[in-house]
Amino acid sequence: MAFFSVQAFSKGLRPLCASALLLLAACGEMSASRPTPGTAETLPPDQVALKPAKFTDLTDWAQDDLLAAKPALTRSCDRLTVQDDSRPVGPAGQGGKVADWRAGCGAIEKASTAPALRQALETYFQPFEVSGRDGRQGLFTGYYEAELRGARRPGGAFQTPLYRRPEDLITVELADWRADWRGQRIAGRVVEGRLRPYADRKAIEGGSLRGRGLELVWVDDPIDAFFLQIQGSGRVILPDGQVMRVGFAAQNGQAYVPIGRVLADKGAIPRDEVSMQTIRAWLNANPKGAAEVMNANPSFVFFRELSGEGPLGAQGVALTPGRSLAVDPSFMALGAPVWLELEDVPGEGTKTGPLRRLVVAQDTGGAIRGPVRGDLFWGYGDVAADRAGRMKAKGRYFLLLPRTTAPVG
Repeated sequence: MAFFSVQAFSKGLRPLCASALLLLAACGEMSASRPTPGTAETLPPDQVALKPAKFTDLTDWAQDDLLAAKPALTRSCDRLTVQDDSRPVGPAGQGGKVADWRAGCGAIEKASTAPALRQALETYFQPFEVSGRDGRQGLFTGYYEAELRGARRPGGAFQTPLYRRPEDLITVELADWRADWRGQRIAGRVVEGRLRPYADRKAIEGGSLRGRGLELVWVDDPIDAFFLQIQGSGRVILPDGQVMRVGFAAQNGQAYVPIGRVLADKGAIPRDEVSMQTIRAWLNANPKGAAEVMNANPSFVFFRELSGEGPLGAQGVALTPGRSLAVDPSFMALGAPVWLELEDVPGEGTKTGPLRRLVVAQDTGGAIRGPVRGDLFWGYGDVAADRAGRMKAKGRYFLLLPRTTAPVG
């Protein structure tokens, strides 16, 4: 199977590595607990363990402004409760069946104050502390919705295209062949009856897709376009002030190479100083070398225009800044409330501090692998980009499941 590459990536907002840390660490290294087709498994499969807890075990539970999480809660509930009652929720039915969620979701919808929402959650849900092979502590990073300047037609400064998904790009869900390949895909194009690798970043940037009418919008900065591909979703500000939302449509199937590691290996940035901010600063200061460094990452993302609320996560609902979390769906049920307890989360300026809040598992990501691993969505704008780019926090979380379920884990 050497003629194609394998990569796990999101069906929703972010196909690749969103955080500053993951611009240095390869996506593939984050998923070593699951075997890659054609290679030997080097680590035993990880498993999730769910330990029943009380709401009094949740640090600062009574202090959180739960109403700030209600939009995320109701969107996920709306998505869940339109499904058939018998449908399982989460991996191996971890969250029971859809029917188990109806009473709790109804109480959440009716709650109009923070105390009422807290009461609804405490009445209908049971917290479980999540742990994996490495214990209950894990890594939590951040991501954001990028903002760019662009135009629907090329001209002037708008010379860098964002591309639609090519019609000859084939994506294959490996879980259709083996259950333990869940969450992994391959992508390529069919040549003489065989799936072959699709064009890499260097070839695409060199013009391999020109003349096919795939240009979705043109932006004014190739570096912004590169970072948009890492985030997977963004807002393009058009010349008349209108906002065009774009989201992930597909990926070329080529392996992701983190350019932070490339720059560190070159000695351009000290390894312990690699961040989204320092990478961007180096690219801007070295225009002649920037294209070569970016092309060292052969992975390329295609986009589609989004309408309505956004950005959309893998659950198919609009994300809520500060309250939507990307998780590994192999271990966590999408749509479930999650209580976060993190340390050293970036704040304003250089300040850091703990974060204790209710979020909802609504998204996934190629680098988000393992039972205790999360990526917190910060929204859009400079502040969101700064906090997401600097976030690399240790912490734990509790999964909230309906009391009527007998969770698997």
